Amino acid sequence: MSFSSTFSFPTLIFIFTFIFLLPSLPSLPTPKPPNYQLSVDFYSKTCPQLDQLVASITSQQFKEAPVSAPATIRLFFHDCFVEGCDGSVLISSRAGNKELAEKDAEDNKELAVEAFESVNKAKALVESKCPGLVSCADILAIAARDFVHLAGGPYYQVKKGRWDGKISMASRVQSNLPRSNATVDELIKLFNSKGLTLEDLVILSGAHTIGFAHCKQFVSRLYDHKGTRQPDPSIDPRLLKALRMSCPRFGGNSDIVAPFDVTTPFLFDNAYYGNLEAKMGLLASDQALFLDPRTRVLVQTLAKDKQRFLQAFAVAMDKMGSIGVKRGRRHGEKRKDCTMHVIG
Repeated sequence: MSFSSTFSFPTLIFIFTFIFLLPSLPSLPTPKPPNYQLSVDFYSKTCPQLDQLVASITSQQFKEAPVSAPATIRLFFHDCFVEGCDGSVLISSRAGNKELAEKDAEDNKELAVEAFESVNKAKALVESKCPGLVSCADILAIAARDFVHLAGGPYYQVKKGRWDGKISMASRVQSNLPRSNATVDELIKLFNSKGLTLEDLVILSGAHTIGFAHCKQFVSRLYDHKGTRQPDPSIDPRLLKALRMSCPRFGGNSDIVAPFDVTTPFLFDNAYYGNLEAKMGLLASDQALFLDPRTRVLVQTLAKDKQRFLQAFAVAMDKMGSIGVKRGRRHGEKRKDCTMHVIG
């Protein structure tokens, strides 16, 4: 399911509006967050205005470039799943280093520049007020929360205290990110390796309620599903027709994108799950969550109950934000420039 694509904002191909009739299902129990060594008030004495400083940047970015919202949320996912939530995805590759940084891995090449700009601008402002105190990793976590809320999602308290990681290697990216055609078995295995459950998988996949994916992430579903030379039968015929018009089998424009959520692509809501029920999932890994009996009931529950989804998403983001947290100078650092570190 590649947490693909918020991406750069080239060619938006279409927006559909459909009405879903959702079944009545039991409510979803809210998962409990783990007890990690992070705290909401970590900077209460050293940089008490931190959240407000970051918010002044994210709110402006959202007005000027709305794509910053899904882009930064995606950036946070990609950071946490590789090396933990340590800001390592923000580091730029440097001449003379043995290996490219995470940012330049194939799976990260389509991370939108607006996301990096949002974090770097926020970091520069925070440094001017609280020099040398706040990690890039914490700023990314706060910015992701802000953009979730600005797009219509929940506002939740972000626990802080992360240090920035010292390692950023492109070779570690591919095996730690979900693929756009991953099976549910593969997704469960990957999420479990990060300390996340099947429920977390389904809830966090709801981030695809906003954002876009490039044609290459789903084109095989349109023409050659699993080598059959036929389209994926789990795609609604109307969606298939629209996608084929914009994403030809060969020689298509690599900049063309389609919305993950064809009903409300700019609003952070639960329509993503209703789309899966209606065979409107964009990626194979998205649609698989409805097709698999282990995850279907949860998809149906979240489709029915927007508030339950928003509450559960906030909890799951807090849980994901604690993956692989670095603490102390032995394992981390506090970068003044989020892009700068000697890699290796």
